[in-house]
Amino acid sequence: MLHCNPQPHNIMSTPANPVNPADSAVPALFTPFQLKDVTLRNRIAVPPMCQYSAIDGLTNDWHLSHYTGLARGGAGLVIVEATAVSPEGRITPGCTGLWNDEQAVGMAGIAAAIKAGGAVPGIQIAHAGRKASANRPWEGDDHIAADDARGWTPIGPSAKAFGAHLPRTPEAMTQDDIARVQADFVAAARRARDAGFQWLELHFAHGYLAQSFFSTHGNQRTDAYGNDAIGRGRFLLETLAAVREVWPANLPLTARFGVIEYDGNDEQTLKESIELVRAMREGGLDMLNVSVGFSTPDAQIPWGPAFLAPIAERVRREAGLPVASSWGIDDPVIANRVVEQGQMDLVMVGRALLSNPHWPYQTAMKLGLERPSWVLPAPYAHWLERYRVQSA
Repeated sequence: MLHCNPQPHNIMSTPANPVNPADSAVPALFTPFQLKDVTLRNRIAVPPMCQYSAIDGLTNDWHLSHYTGLARGGAGLVIVEATAVSPEGRITPGCTGLWNDEQAVGMAGIAAAIKAGGAVPGIQIAHAGRKASANRPWEGDDHIAADDARGWTPIGPSAKAFGAHLPRTPEAMTQDDIARVQADFVAAARRARDAGFQWLELHFAHGYLAQSFFSTHGNQRTDAYGNDAIGRGRFLLETLAAVREVWPANLPLTARFGVIEYDGNDEQTLKESIELVRAMREGGLDMLNVSVGFSTPDAQIPWGPAFLAPIAERVRREAGLPVASSWGIDDPVIANRVVEQGQMDLVMVGRALLSNPHWPYQTAMKLGLERPSWVLPAPYAHWLERYRVQSA
């Protein structure tokens, strides 16, 4: 069995019962959600969405405006994009970072703006591993050439490239490299804490470093960090344990993790993933953001509305941990249903909020929430309600 040093598990981290619509006129999506000492005003969360607009890891006016708008739009939780724990951990040169104090100052302003907008401020900290040193998606989405001064050498659990548009072979990490990266996660978590974030998400998904350690597509090691599911999960459990030591016990510590690859070995991968998630729960993880591994370019992903909802529900049930998920949850009725039926505790809404930052308001109207304009800040809600034109 996978294991790590257990930590006391807060009872608020146990999955809530499915919302019973008969108990209240409030749609399930707009009921509060409490985790540790943090209460979200509703079940709508903004997932980390890379903007690729930073310089040297520093945020700027784009980021401040972007996150302020999302918070004012009515979501309960806004998680800042994948933020690198070191320069080498960036996906692209435009990624945000938390490897120095100057970056933390900018992030503190964003955390304060999110909170002032009515949402809980969260942040995802990450290391891109073998997918690092890439061009921005709209500029090629491929590895920066090895002789290009803008790039750097990617690292990974093994000297095995992702392939396709990311062909560079990473340097296999030594034990010292592993310890250094884990220390970088701890330092970034401290800066996030001190910057005022109240929700921390570890990026253990999407073919980046932690996911590569767990995936057989990226990990060919024969030492304690490879061989079998126990070894492949070790980096994730150790990193979680190290961050748990510095992240406040009363605030949610979560992770985004790809529990399935859609590579033809789905049941085995899912079983191993759930076993690892149980170990994470014992190690102090409070919630899991369920996602896809994205560890191989050959994956056959069944894209569709809320296609991960049954997977998320299984993880929730078998691992005994609250879950969130995203991918294809753009429709208000679907978003409400997955919460109402107990498949997810939170819904991560990405594309719909980029298209319309006031999606929660539109959703509140569609679901029949009483006085829906008050999902928005009072300076908006007052005027929307006062001069609302009654439909014929």
